[in-house]
Amino acid sequence: MWRTRAAAACVICRSLANSSYGIKRKSPLQNLHLVSRSIHHPYYPSSKFQRPPLRISIQLFSSLNRLPLRKTKLLDVKYGYQSHRNFWLARLASRLLKLRYLVLGSAVGGGYTAKKTYDQWKDMMPDLDEYKWIVPDFIWELDEHIDFEKLIKALPDADDLAKLLPDFDKIGESFTSLKGFFSPGSPGETAFRATDQGYDNDKQYKKGLLGELILLQQQIQQHEEEARRAAGQYNMGSSQQKRKVSDKEKIDQLQEELLRTQLKYQRMLERLEKENKELRKLVLQRDDKGIHQRKLKKSLIDMYSEVLDILSDYDASYNTQDHLPRVVVVGDQSAGKTSVLEMIAQARIFPRGSGEMMTRSPVKVTLSEGPHHVALFKDSSREFDLTKEEDLAALRNEIEIRMRNSVKEGCTVSTETISLSVKGPGLQRMVLVDLPGVISTVTSGMAPDTKETIFSISKAYMQNPNAIILCIQDGSVDAERSIVTDLVSQMDPHGKRTIFVLTKVDLAEKNVASPSRIQQIIEGKLFPMKALGYFAVVTGKGNSSESIESIKEYEEEFFQNSKLLKTCMLKAHQVTTKNLSLAVSDCFWKMVRESVEQQADAFKATRFNLETEWKNNYPRLRELDRNELFEKAKNEILDEVISLTQVTPKHWEEILQKTLWERVSTHVIENIYLPAAQTMNSGTFNTTVDIKLKQWTDKQLPNKAVEVAWETLQEEFSRFMTEQKGKEHDDIFDKLKQAVKEESIKRHKWNERAEDSLRVIQHNALEDRSISDKQQWDAAIHFMEETLQSRLKDTESVIEDMVGPDWKKRWLYWIGRTKEQNVRNETKNELEKLIKCNEEHAAYLANDEVTTVRKNLEARGITVDPCLIKDTWHQIYRRYFLKTALNHCNLCRRGFYYYQRHFVDSELECNDIVLFWRIQRMLAITANTLRQQLTNTEVRRLEKNVKEVLEDFAEDNEKKVKLLTGKRVQLAEDLKKVREIQEKLEAFIEALHQEK
Repeated sequence: MWRTRAAAACVICRSLANSSYGIKRKSPLQNLHLVSRSIHHPYYPSSKFQRPPLRISIQLFSSLNRLPLRKTKLLDVKYGYQSHRNFWLARLASRLLKLRYLVLGSAVGGGYTAKKTYDQWKDMMPDLDEYKWIVPDFIWELDEHIDFEKLIKALPDADDLAKLLPDFDKIGESFTSLKGFFSPGSPGETAFRATDQGYDNDKQYKKGLLGELILLQQQIQQHEEEARRAAGQYNMGSSQQKRKVSDKEKIDQLQEELLRTQLKYQRMLERLEKENKELRKLVLQRDDKGIHQRKLKKSLIDMYSEVLDILSDYDASYNTQDHLPRVVVVGDQSAGKTSVLEMIAQARIFPRGSGEMMTRSPVKVTLSEGPHHVALFKDSSREFDLTKEEDLAALRNEIEIRMRNSVKEGCTVSTETISLSVKGPGLQRMVLVDLPGVISTVTSGMAPDTKETIFSISKAYMQNPNAIILCIQDGSVDAERSIVTDLVSQMDPHGKRTIFVLTKVDLAEKNVASPSRIQQIIEGKLFPMKALGYFAVVTGKGNSSESIESIKEYEEEFFQNSKLLKTCMLKAHQVTTKNLSLAVSDCFWKMVRESVEQQADAFKATRFNLETEWKNNYPRLRELDRNELFEKAKNEILDEVISLTQVTPKHWEEILQKTLWERVSTHVIENIYLPAAQTMNSGTFNTTVDIKLKQWTDKQLPNKAVEVAWETLQEEFSRFMTEQKGKEHDDIFDKLKQAVKEESIKRHKWNERAEDSLRVIQHNALEDRSISDKQQWDAAIHFMEETLQSRLKDTESVIEDMVGPDWKKRWLYWIGRTKEQNVRNETKNELEKLIKCNEEHAAYLANDEVTTVRKNLEARGITVDPCLIKDTWHQIYRRYFLKTALNHCNLCRRGFYYYQRHFVDSELECNDIVLFWRIQRMLAITANTLRQQLTNTEVRRLEKNVKEVLEDFAEDNEKKVKLLTGKRVQLAEDLKKVREIQEKLEAFIEALHQEK
């Protein structure tokens, strides 16, 4: 039946072809497209060809390439030829039965055609769920967080709001203008004509920006169908050889136009993102003005970045490793790692150098979406506006300074991570870590272990099983010179988490002799490594002053004119940093969702182990970490400094007077009292004393007094700091207190003008000779006796060492004298005889007296040196003089009456009592003055110094780690970090589930 119907159709067509009204021309059937002829007339003789499937590599430039393109299904036709038989009877029957066939064929074919048309239109209707990614996530969540009824009431009138909103009609007109992209007669005219016809019918469905985007998507689909048809014509048999050149040009033209259409489509998406950014700014500004009080939640990527920051500082000593995902950017030095990262961040944020190493430490960059393009460091509140060139320069300078400060002396690179956050409209949310470039040779000026250090840093980040490795390869150099590819293949041999990026493709296309080599790299056939995806990007012309916008334009222009795309060596979704950013972000979040809960469980188990260990070792102590312990120690130290102000004045003066006399007593006895006492009368004694006291006051005494006061303050401060307070004492603070004490004392300086005022006070005190009452007189005698007895005791101790033990000690302890001690003992006996003969002997021996003593000793067979005789005489006479002075003190106890009445009695002259009274009074006045300086000035200055030291220590983490150590501190630190990590991970997981 079908064969008969086909034959009848052939007859009808023949009759139409023959009815030419006497004019010879080709039939309309011959003017049809080859594919149309094959479908319409399967028996046409010239339709014997098979259309090979054309593989078009051109895909979309944006993330819409994930949308499946609808392919037109061609009918399965049979090829052959049925010869025409001119039977008039058959033609007559066919005409008679025409009405019957028309009715039956219309009923069957019309139903089938209607059903097929309905299915086609149903398939052509796009799934709007796929376009949710175009609109930012917060738009879909606005109804959950915003009370729109209150917002509508608070918003201005419709006319005022219309002035703020963009003109969507103009935007729609700009998108509609793309319909005229193909000029009349061009190969794309057919596709656009079909689209224009459908546009009027579905006008209500395709209103607005989203409708224009859908329309352009359909245009691209029809454009690709036209390219397939042209390719089918190009691959026809020998009958089409004459049109080979024109068809090839037609295909090239179609491919170029398709690329231009895709680029315009990309620009339309960017305009849509810009409009969304303006709307979001409007919402945020209204929120700041207090339309509705709503605290903005922390973004998901910021929560995740905080967890990574804590983990970077956490010392994993309990076998809990950091396996949370992040994008690790690795590559050879000068391969373009930083440039790729800047294109993803859409700002020139990193320092640059020509051929030298610029990335000296890992830089963690957290990208997130925001209304303003800004950057800020983790430990700083300053925001750098990335739209201003001066802020960009300041940011690059700050990053370079932080890198150089993190590098220790004698090293070239550092393992310390610099944490940076970048926010801006249209940024893909992810966390990237830029690592120092891998080098093959250590040059001059670098540390010898630089190469190994860079390898170890790269391996440490890449060995994380959940880290995404962004392998950057320079396309302008020979592939055989690559180092990083071998390293990446070792860390990820199966390529399950590696994305390969070929940079500087523009230079590679010019320099590489065989373009197919680039195709081999992108297809993963050249390097011995596997990857999830391969991308080719262009990051500028090598000029550091280029802006991101100019680099984007240059990249689009290059790929639009590149032979790599025209010849299908590269696919459209494998080029541009925009597509790379989308792919990396999708892979990052996929890895996060797959691994974050497992990491949270691991830290939960670690927390349980640490809490159990603390309960077993320190059951009665609180879990105070290092910062909390420091605050507790800080309060104790400040309390102890405050205790200095509570010391009584009497205590200060007693300590100061006693210490000062111990420091100056030797000078007073040896240089003032003894020389003056050798004089023959009281006038000479007083004159000598006055002269020596004035010299001493002018040069030495004030300085000695200040030194004594400063040492006394230190001793009292140390006593309070080191004093144990019973059971409350915690020896874990001892090192910190000692360091604070030493640093505070080091910074403290006594008031320089104190010595000048003290000199005047001391000079006036020593000039006074009037003892007012008997009590002061007795106190001076007591002071003098104590001083002389102390000196006498010291002198007798020296003499005993010189002459050896006396007969009692020799009998009791069986101790003998040495030969030298026997000589000195005999010399001592001779000198004592000399003093007994003349009790008023002078302090010094005459030469003839020395000779007499030496000869007397030689007569007994003892040879003595004259110097030994003089040394022995000095101690013997000193002892004799001190004993005489003590006896004189007893006599002067009753001499106050003569002193008060100014009686002159040669046998009872008490000038030495007056001297010691003057010294004692000077000590009391000096101690009182120093005590006032201490309590009024110096203690407060010391307290201020202690506070400054504590503040400096609080900011210096290394100092705190050094001073607060021990298993208890480390365990509390680990427990705090693990709790914080677990809590933040749980909050992040909850927010992640809500976002789903």
